Amino acid sequence: MQLEFQFESFSAFLAMGNYGFYVWLSYGVSFVAMAWLIWQSQREQKQIFQQIKKELSREKQLNQRSEYMK
Repeated sequence: MQLEFQFESFSAFLAMGNYGFYVWLSYGVSFVAMAWLIWQSQREQKQIFQQIKKELSREKQLNQRSEYMK
């Protein structure tokens, strides 16, 4: 099976029959959206872990105080 290039040149490939702007713009927007989702998810996960860490620390302090009061 031999694969053939469907366009006459690389610039024709980029132009995509005068639809290249829209094609590459959609790829760019999709890439930016995916990158933003990954960044936002990691940021939110970090915040959640920090919040859990604070809650566990508070809980530990309360347990230590209640043990001290006994």
